[in-house]
Amino acid sequence: MFWTRRLPAAGLVLFVCTAGAGAEEPPLFGMPVACELGRNCFIQNYVDADPSGSARDYSCGTLSYDGHNGTDIRLPTMETQRAGVDVLAAAPGRVLRRRDGVADVSVREAGRDAVKGSECGNALVIGHADGWETQYCHMARGSLRVAVGDRVESGQPIGRIGLSGLTEYPHLHFIVRHRGEIVDPFAYGASPDSCGAGRMLWQPALRSSLAYEPRRVLNAGFATAPLTMTAVEAADGRGKQPDADAPALVAYVRGIGLKKGDVQSLVLQGPAAGRVARNDARPLERNQAQTLIFSGLKKPEAGWERGLYRANYTVLHEGKVVLKQDFDIQLQ
Repeated sequence: MFWTRRLPAAGLVLFVCTAGAGAEEPPLFGMPVACELGRNCFIQNYVDADPSGSARDYSCGTLSYDGHNGTDIRLPTMETQRAGVDVLAAAPGRVLRRRDGVADVSVREAGRDAVKGSECGNALVIGHADGWETQYCHMARGSLRVAVGDRVESGQPIGRIGLSGLTEYPHLHFIVRHRGEIVDPFAYGASPDSCGAGRMLWQPALRSSLAYEPRRVLNAGFATAPLTMTAVEAADGRGKQPDADAPALVAYVRGIGLKKGDVQSLVLQGPAAGRVARNDARPLERNQAQTLIFSGLKKPEAGWERGLYRANYTVLHEGKVVLKQDFDIQLQ
């Protein structure tokens, strides 16, 4: 999340190959994480396309920050990370540099000084043909499966997503370079002042799943009480699913990429007519990397009516629906 192009990972020498004569065609990259985008992993940040002190992604959106030099593919919870999600070589090549042994702990807990000089965490650099490189950051300690000098193939597992280095949540920070220069695999060759231009360097079969989405629902579910962001990050609330004895039924949604002026609404409807809880949030005062909203009902004196309880989450921007998700739970 905090990687900047001004601060290359210490200990990871950025190897530059010599391009072969006439070999200018860029490689096409495979998915570097063994996950399904939009279901169990999400793109949080793209390469910063703004050369000034501001930031914007390749579509002139807000999913980046100043100096960010890669693509962040995040997992929805630490529970998902603990289950193990493989990092994959995005193209065939040879391992140039490797680092392991960095603890898996949020920088909010450890502090920035604890990861000084190892901001990329447990990591690999793979060299490809004609001066291309890929770099894989924040992998789990002890998960790296290849050594320096090893030949790897596209799609080969090389480690697992972790929480090492300068990061607050489990994700892969994936960097592409050509002859030492940062390349955005979503917008190769785009001019700095363009929006949505350039060439995708992803394999054609991946491009529909990698389509740009300015906002996403990261987590949605039910709990027996309001959750903190830390609790949602830890286990998605699924460890304490409400049942007929629950003291309260609370719907929650964590969204990513919401914008200044967005208005969130979360409505919880029970099977009985009139049993409705509603939370209409105030318009956001600034762009938000992530947000958390709740809406809930206390257990009635007569107990919960058995049946389907449905939650409706909506985000409006300038009066138009820009994000919507419905989800439900059955109380038996």
